[in-house]
Amino acid sequence: MLRVGSVVLGVADVARATAFWTEALGYVPREGRRDDWVVLVPAGGGEGVQVALMRTGTPVQEHPRVHLDLYARDAEEQAAEIERLLALGGQRVDWDSYPQDPDFVVLADTEGNRFCVIDTSHG
Repeated sequence: MLRVGSVVLGVADVARATAFWTEALGYVPREGRRDDWVVLVPAGGGEGVQVALMRTGTPVQEHPRVHLDLYARDAEEQAAEIERLLALGGQRVDWDSYPQDPDFVVLADTEGNRFCVIDTSHG
């Protein structure tokens, strides 16, 4: 049976994206880091999907077909995490596809890659 090993994000600046995602997720670079590629893994050998950052010249998709969902326990944790991610250099996205009463907020990383912060206690 197959399993997800890594989620790969295209970025223009690998160092900048590494700084954001290591702080955002509490991950660390795996050995073998290069200027154009890095694999981030949970610190301390914890469990979690690897996040790989690959240098690319491809433009950011405004409505990406694939994105990360980051889970928060409740609305309070969601709000706190959003503020923390913004302080790290993340950006709010003016998302035009929110449903009524959404359980998620769309943000972008320092490279413009969209991701969601989900309130898992919502309705």
